[in-house]
Amino acid sequence: MHLAYPAVLAALLFCTGLYGVLARRNAILVLMSVELMLNAVNLNLVAFDVWLRDTLHSGQALTLFTIAIAAAEIGIGLAIVLAVYRNRGTSDIDRLRDTAESDTAEPADAESDDTAGTANTATAGSTTNAGHTKNAEATS
Repeated sequence: MHLAYPAVLAALLFCTGLYGVLARRNAILVLMSVELMLNAVNLNLVAFDVWLRDTLHSGQALTLFTIAIAAAEIGIGLAIVLAVYRNRGTSDIDRLRDTAESDTAEPADAESDDTAGTANTATAGSTTNAGHTKNAEATS
């Protein structure tokens, strides 16, 4: 068997996965594209292992290691995507990025409004000002 056949197939798989990562908006489809790229790499590892006639079969061993890492990656990735979908209601990458940018701007505005509107309140033995508590006996 020629080395060119699996190498061309792996290149096509990798390019398809790369297109999926760059063009897709859904997080699950991006994860599937990453898996396609990893499978292209695995195909290359096995093809070169057979072509070089390695006695240790290190290409195949590395492929098994890559498959195990890919399985763990897809499990954790899907758990994260499902958690984000439950919290935000979407798995669209562009919408998630837009909401993340708007979420970081809101707490700074809310904090400055909160400290400006908080009045000093006196309770028995303590004074509270903007969330900080001091003991009145220690200051006198």
